[in-house]
Formats: sequence, structure tokens, C-alpha cells
Amino acid sequence: MNVLLDTVALYRAVTSPESLPEAARNALEEPSNTLFVSLVSAWEMAIKASLGKLALPCEVGQFFAQSSLDLLADTLGLELSAIARVAQLPPHHRDPFDRLIIAQALMGGHSIVTSDARFSAYGVNVIW
Repeated sequence: MNVLLDTVALYRAVTSPESLPEAARNALEEPSNTLFVSLVSAWEMAIKASLGKLALPCEVGQFFAQSSLDLLADTLGLELSAIARVAQLPPHHRDPFDRLIIAQALMGGHSIVTSDARFSAYGVNVIW
């Protein structure tokens, strides 16, 4: 299964994995799953860090790169096709970062590790 972590799940998986629910931890630890993190999450973390809403132990690029390595996760880039897909999504969710992650998941057939129940309204498999 392809598993994409949203920004909160990525942060928690690296800083406090014990805080994730069992289903999320199992998805991250299952060797047959392929894990993905999105550059959208790096962008969201950079903005939140610059606003003082997120404390990172190092600069965002280093944190994101090391997190990807630690989780053995592949990185999803931001493609124009995903941006265009956002325009087709119904307005169940207003957060632009989450909408991009949802579009990426829909296009790639990924399940999403997220605590946000609104993601399931888009027909993506939510793991939490």
C-alpha cells in the first residue's frame, strides 16, 4: 500500500511517534507499505515556523530531509497536475496545504495518515 503522511502526522512520526494511534504506527512500520512525504508539508512547516506556530529542532529543509530518511519515505514533489486537481475538489476542506495533499493522494492512489476526518470526504483512505 502507498501511504502518504500529512504534515501533522509527519511531524508527530518523527518527534513523538508514541503519540500516533496504533493504526497509524502499524501503517508506518509495515514493511510492505511504501511511505511518502510531500514537499507540500515542507512548505507548510516553513510557513508555520516563520509565523512562530511550529518549533523545529533545526531549519525546515534539514528537518524535512532527515525526517524522510528516518521514515524511509519517498518525497512527492509538487506537480502542476496536482495543483490543477485542487480546482476540481469539492470544498469539504479549506486548508490549501491539505487540499494539495489530498489531490496528490487521489492522483497517486495513496492512503493518508492524518487525524483530520474531513479527508475521508474526498474518497481517500484515511489511516488514524
